[in-house]
Amino acid sequence: MAYLDHAATTPMLPEAVQELTAQLTVTGNASSLHGSGRRARRTVEEARERLAGALGARPSEVVFTSGGTEADNLAVKGLFWSRRAADPRRTRVLASPVEHHAVLDAVRWLADHEGARVEWLPVDGVGRVRPDALREAVARDPQDVALATVMWANNEIGTLQPVHELAEVAAEAGIPLHSDAVQALGQCEVDFAASRLAAMAVSGHKAGGPYGVGALVLGREHSPEPLLHGGGQERDVRSGTLDVPAVAAFAVAAELAAARRAAFARGVGALRDALVAAVLAAVPDAVLGGDPDPAGRLPANAHFAFPGCEGDSLLLLLDAQGIECSTGSACTAGIAQPSHVVLATGADPDLARGTLRFSLGHTSTEADVADVAGAIGPAVERARSAGLT
Repeated sequence: MAYLDHAATTPMLPEAVQELTAQLTVTGNASSLHGSGRRARRTVEEARERLAGALGARPSEVVFTSGGTEADNLAVKGLFWSRRAADPRRTRVLASPVEHHAVLDAVRWLADHEGARVEWLPVDGVGRVRPDALREAVARDPQDVALATVMWANNEIGTLQPVHELAEVAAEAGIPLHSDAVQALGQCEVDFAASRLAAMAVSGHKAGGPYGVGALVLGREHSPEPLLHGGGQERDVRSGTLDVPAVAAFAVAAELAAARRAAFARGVGALRDALVAAVLAAVPDAVLGGDPDPAGRLPANAHFAFPGCEGDSLLLLLDAQGIECSTGSACTAGIAQPSHVVLATGADPDLARGTLRFSLGHTSTEADVADVAGAIGPAVERARSAGLT
């Protein structure tokens, strides 16, 4: 099997598995005051310090969550509610249209249920939000903006956003900028303090950690309204008993991913470049998605649109040959819908329906690339033939 869907989830690092396994046999609620509780609390706080170090943040800025989706929702909804409560004029949300659905749907929910006025920031042909676009949107009335949200790296097409420049624009106007950095951890240099972001979401299972754990890195000056109410854990913005084993394993994985980032980018980036060359040689009219400059995209991402094909058909044809990847299209009522990310870049809807994402990771090999090179041409030919019948 050639597993090329690491952006969906990547295998756990052995060190993270070892940490998780060791902690599973230890009893203790980190909120309890007795000895077992204090030992669990110590494990959590040590993990918080390790994760903060990997992310360029202070330990007090790390709020553990159940994953990236919860972290994104807490940031988007929570900051909207708190900013609006402080000033009822703040109902405008500035968001990029290429966000992961964890952000996209949270923003739309605020519009449908909370009276938010959403302004979608334009992106260019590679899916990038330019700082001038954010500056122009803010300038229309800085006082009515509740927050802005732009992801660090796109999960479908791999394009990197100019996060530091965008955060500078937002900070100058006193507007919190949130960034979904789920795909960036371990592939890009992620430094929360240097970024000037107000909030940043990360997830364990995208960086070699376990499922079901993530974090919202939250500047100490920000206090979003919580989504969950209960015991007041995690700065009173995220109640709930912490999953101590998962938190500990996540911290190990994040620390290793950050430490190995440069080597990962070199090795996996070279495999990605070989995969791109192989696909374009086999299917010359395939269209590479995202920024064609390797410096402007995730080192593990290779996204293509195949004219005359349905992405789902291609995915299944490759899956039958043991090659696992993903497609950005969604199926609604049995009808394939084009990727919202690809459409936002100005691509033709028919082309946007025929996309595949190959994403590599720490277990990827040259054999995986060779498997794709041998299978993609015949798969595209079959998918096109099927489309004509």
